[in-house]
Order: sequence, then C-alpha cells, then structure tokens
Amino acid sequence: MKILRQIGSLFFVVGLFTVIFAGIPWHVMVEDDPLVPWWLRIAIFALLGGILVVLATVAIEQRKWRAPKEPAAPAEPDRAVLLLNSTEVPEREIKEVLGLVQGHTVFAIWLGKDLSAIVRLILGGELTEYTEMMGRARTAATDRMVAEAAGMGADAIINVRYMTTSVVGSAAELFAYGTAVKLSA
Repeated sequence: MKILRQIGSLFFVVGLFTVIFAGIPWHVMVEDDPLVPWWLRIAIFALLGGILVVLATVAIEQRKWRAPKEPAAPAEPDRAVLLLNSTEVPEREIKEVLGLVQGHTVFAIWLGKDLSAIVRLILGGELTEYTEMMGRARTAATDRMVAEAAGMGADAIINVRYMTTSVVGSAAELFAYGTAVKLSA
C-alpha cells in the first residue's frame, strides 16, 4: 500500500506542477482555442487520479484490522558516550563538567507525503509521514550532539533535552542539547 500511495503522490505532484506551470500559461496564451491539448488532459487526470489513489490507499489502511502489536524494546545504540536526562549518573561520580554540547537539524518531507498526511488529518490516524521524519531528525540531532561530546573527551551527556520548532510549511527543526561530563572510574 505504501508504494501505491507514493506512486499516487508522485502522479499528483507531477500533474499539479504541469497544470500550474504549463497549463495555465497555455490557456492564457491560446484563450481562443476551446480544444484542450492531450498533455494538459493527461496532467489533469494524473492530478485527480493521484489524489484518488492516495485517498483510497489511506482509507484502506485505516480500515484494516490489525492485532495490537507488542512494542519492541528499543535497542540501545552502541555509543561510547552515555546519554541521561538526569543531572546525575547512578553509581558514578562526575569528575569534570566539560560544558554544553548540542546538535540540531532541519527536516522536511516532500509534497507527496504532505498530501498523505493531509488526508490522514481528515480520516484520522497517526501521521506516520511526520512520525518518521521526526524520528530521523531526532537521530541526526542526537548523533551530532554525541559527536561533539566525544570530540571533547566526554564520558556522558547529562540533562539531555530536545526541542522542536516549525520552520516553514512541513519543515521542522529539532535541537538536542545537554551537559558533557567526564566520569570517575
């Protein structure tokens, strides 16, 4: 279904841009000719067909009965730098505070996935397109923060926090920050 939805989104985007950037100027220039050219008809059908395919696939996905899945335990990434959202490290003493470390990124999704998300807003359900986008953004920002801390020789980052802001349209910034510290042995 996901592949079919992406194909529908692609047809929608191609049709939309063809109609807007070629069809409208054509209509303005040849206003007298009532015959719509074949390429403009195909673009209009692609635009409408793309919307229909996206709507149908999202509706089918919404109707599917799925047994509740046990959430898989998240695998802890193999990192040399320990991440904690507390101000202390259990059973370890903070030997030296190295300072603030941070990582950030700005992510966006393309118009086709945005269309799928808009349809989900109408029909209800998780906006998986945005969930995936924010997951990738969180990983990228965390990795950048960890790389900065590792460059400072940190053993851990304490008081880790995440912030997100909307930049423009469907683009979002994700900012990760914390305090890099060295731990006693």
